[in-house]
Amino acid sequence: MTRTKKTGMKSRGGRVAVIGALGLASVTLAAGPAFAKGSVDITAPHTAHLGKTFTVTARGNDDASSYLRICLEGRGGGKTWHRVTCGAVVDTGTDAQATAHVKAAQSGVLQYRAVVYGLLSPADGHPVRQRTSGPVTVDVR
Repeated sequence: MTRTKKTGMKSRGGRVAVIGALGLASVTLAAGPAFAKGSVDITAPHTAHLGKTFTVTARGNDDASSYLRICLEGRGGGKTWHRVTCGAVVDTGTDAQATAHVKAAQSGVLQYRAVVYGLLSPADGHPVRQRTSGPVTVDVR
């Protein structure tokens, strides 16, 4: 009497299943979304003197849009964010820049952040927010 393996078909079916799963995974990864690269930086002094002017600068880029624009937003006393200034519209591949000269009118803590907007054309009326920096704090004394 000869002995035969009963697992021959099961192991072959298992190999086919594994190969099929690996092929499906590679196709799924290749068709997955591409993530845009970019960054946003903001600089401001830690402290400012009451009545004096200080400078807040921002620089950012993102490769998800054809054109970029960066804006500075500020708030004081826990109020809502408001736009301070915006830089010029630039092509992708170029850093968008904005600079604000702020006069410290009252003492307290002020916060600023930078927002990078993506545009489809230089005159696009509906920019899309791409990136937002963390807030920087200026203590006015």
